[in-house]
Parts: sequence; structure tokens; C-alpha cells
Amino acid sequence: MMGVTILIIIAIYFLALLAISYFVSKKSSDNDAFFLGNRQSPWFIVAIAMVGTSISGVTFVSVPGMVGKFDMTYMQMVFGFVAGYFVIAYVLLPLYYRLNLTTIYGYLEKRFGFYSYKTGASFFILSKVIGAAARLYLVAMILQTLVFDQWNIPFWVTVTGIILLIWGYTFRSGIKTIIWTDTLQTSCLLLGAILIIWQVATKMNMSFPQVVDAISSSEHSRIFVFDDWASRQNFFKQFLSGVFITIVMTGLDQDMMQKNLTCKTLKDAQKNMVTYGFSFAPINFIFLSLGILLLLFVAQEGIALPEKSDQILPMLASEYLGLPVLIFFTIGIIAAAFSSADSALTALTTSVCIDLFNINKEDAVKAQKTRKKVHVAVSLVFLLVILAINYIQQENILDTIYKVASYTYGPLLGLFFFGLFCRVNVKDKFVPIVCVLAPILSFFLETYLHRAYNYQVGYEILLINGLLTAFGLLCISHRIKSKQIITNN
Repeated sequence: MMGVTILIIIAIYFLALLAISYFVSKKSSDNDAFFLGNRQSPWFIVAIAMVGTSISGVTFVSVPGMVGKFDMTYMQMVFGFVAGYFVIAYVLLPLYYRLNLTTIYGYLEKRFGFYSYKTGASFFILSKVIGAAARLYLVAMILQTLVFDQWNIPFWVTVTGIILLIWGYTFRSGIKTIIWTDTLQTSCLLLGAILIIWQVATKMNMSFPQVVDAISSSEHSRIFVFDDWASRQNFFKQFLSGVFITIVMTGLDQDMMQKNLTCKTLKDAQKNMVTYGFSFAPINFIFLSLGILLLLFVAQEGIALPEKSDQILPMLASEYLGLPVLIFFTIGIIAAAFSSADSALTALTTSVCIDLFNINKEDAVKAQKTRKKVHVAVSLVFLLVILAINYIQQENILDTIYKVASYTYGPLLGLFFFGLFCRVNVKDKFVPIVCVLAPILSFFLETYLHRAYNYQVGYEILLINGLLTAFGLLCISHRIKSKQIITNN
């Protein structure tokens, strides 16, 4: 019965997304609509849609689950996120709009040259495929456990079905559709989280003031860690990591920036980014509060916790909290999964088409055919990577995503900030070598610090990686007075 209920919810939800896609794409489904939404998106709609993209199924499940191990120290990183959004709004967005870019990696070609451009786009594609596939994997695993295992349906069939659903409402107008579908999905996932908190509080016979008091007095309500420099939860490590993770995973990420580039003007895009940034802290606080409430419920009912922290919310929603919570959880997790994966699929298609295949230089008919083929190919790659992640098995997917991003986005961080703040050129053909060596050296450095000093390197490896990339670029730099240096001035 539970499986049938979830399938009905998925069917109704998908029909709503298809309806939005149909009405949005009626007027235009060409490449300009797919890549840039004809640059007609209202900024406040983009802001809401971006929340849904960043708060994926991983956030919906992993953030509440991490409270038992890390308390609420994740908020330290969230505060860094907010600061990073201001850097994006007032440093990176003006540059992207001034250069009138379709993909943001076009800046690297204008600043350094062909090889730098292709290297930057390739690192984005690698990182986004892994990160987006990991997010979608978690949701597919939950649906597999709740529904499809009962009918002995293989995991690969479940994943294929999910990807086909996402492809079904994105293939016509891409980002133009996603701006509006993600707005619906953001509303659904936030409403789902709030309603789950309400239902858990009801199960525990708590009023709202009692819930606030229980969360604030919990041993897991600790947010700040200033005293332990070796810990990965140290405030300065977490805050700075948050700043730079935001810059690279939003400001240097075609997925997130593609939505901003659909705004009519730079001013609108900046309003969107600042609004989105300020909303991020209270939203994550809600999910962490849910995590504490779930731990209190488990302690009160004497329920044994699962081995993996990512399984806490799914287990409680399906077995202990009743049908209303299961419905809210299903809606929230599907909304979170679709809003993150559909955006990533469109951004990857855009980057492969523009950055690798240069279809903007083809005639319109041929370019549109190429885009459709790439969209299918990227969907297939998604499927293969998700199956690989399932084979590897990870305890906390959110931690894995940030760790992967620290290595794959590090070279992008170094490339962009060297380009913006160093008024020299580089020997372009050596840039790929520098960008490959930097993550390798970062890994050896992380291993050495752990073995020699028992120092736990956290997400600050991203900053180290970026600095090594910038140093490598400096080593291959040279001054050419006749070539124009493109900065943000």
C-alpha cells in the first residue's frame, strides 16, 4: 500500500511538471531558450528556483542526518556560504554580463586562450557529473528501498526511470522550463520539511515553544567550534571553506550561473543572488533543527539508529512517523531530487554543446539537432555514474560531494582568480598540466599532514588546491603588453 501511495504521488507530481514544461515551451524551444531562457526570467523567480537547485535530495536527507555526528556545526559553513554569495554578486556577475557569455568558461578563452578554456570547462563537467549523480543516487536509493525492492525491480531500472522522467520535461526548452519547474519544486521541498517538523512535534506532544526549547537545549545544538584547531569542525576552517565552496560551486559553476544569466539585466541578477544568499541560512537551520528533533524522537521511542546517517529520516518517515509524514517526505525528496538533477542535466548539456562542440558556430537547425543528441548522451552518463556510486557505497553523500568538489573545483578557483587579480598572461598550452598537477599535489599534502601531524584536512583543501593552481599559473606566466588583460575593472 505504501509503495502504491508513493507511486501515485510521483505520477501526480510529474504530470504537474509536464504541464509547466508544455506551457513554457509553447512559444520557444530553440537553443536560445534552452541555454539562456531568452534572457527574460524574473529575478525573484530565479532566486526561488536556485534554492531548489542547491537544496537537493542530499540536503533534505544528509543535513538532518549529520546532526548526530557533527551537531549543528554545519551552520558555520552556511555562514561562509552567505558571504560567498556577495562575492559572486559583485565580483563575478558583472564580469559575466559584461562579456555577454552563454557559458561562464568562455571568460577563460578570452583571458588566457584555447587550452585554458577547454580545461576549465572539462573540470566543471567532471565535477558536476559526479556531484549531481551523487545527489540523484541518494534519492533513487530511498525510492528503491521504500517502493521498488518490494516488487523486485532492479536498481538500474529505478534510476533509468527517474532520469527519463527528468529528461521528459527538460528536453524542449531546458533552462527556460527549469526556472519555473524549480520554483514549484522549491516550494514543495520547503513545505515538506516544515510539515515533517510539525508532524514529529505532534507525535511527541510538543507545542511550538516546547520544540524551540528542546532544540536549543539539546547537546547537539552546538554551532561554533573555536578551540580545536585540528578538528574539521573548527569555525575558521568551516567558514572559509563555506566562502570558497560557494564561490566555486555557485559562482564558477555553469549550473548555478546559467539561471542567473537568464535574468534581463545585471542588476536583476544581483538582486536574485543576494536574496538567494540571505535565504540560505534559515533554510539550512530548519533542516538541522529537524535533525535534532528526529534524534529526540528516537531517544523517546527507544528506536535503534541505522548504521548510515543518511538513512535516519527515510527510516523514520517510512516506519514510525505515519502516513502524513511519509507523504510530506516523498513530496520533499522528489522535489529536491528533480530540482537539482534537471538543472545539472541542462547545464552539462549546455557546457558540452558550447564549450566542447562549439555548436554556437553551427547553423540553427544543425545546432538544435546536436543539442538534443548531447542531452541524451549526458543522461546516459548520469545513469552510469549513479550505478558506479551505488557500487562504491558512501556513508554520508553530502560530505562526499564537498570533498569531490574541493579537488575538482580547485583548478577552476585558481584559474578564475588568477585571471581576475593578476595582470599577467600565461603560456596557455601548459595550463592543463598545472590544473591536473594541483589536485594531485593537494592529495599528497593532505595525506602527509594527517600522517605526520594527525591534522584532519577538511574542505579547506579546496583553498589549498586553488592556491597551488594559481602558483603553477604564476610559474608559467609572462607579460605581453600588446594583449589586452580582461579583468573585472
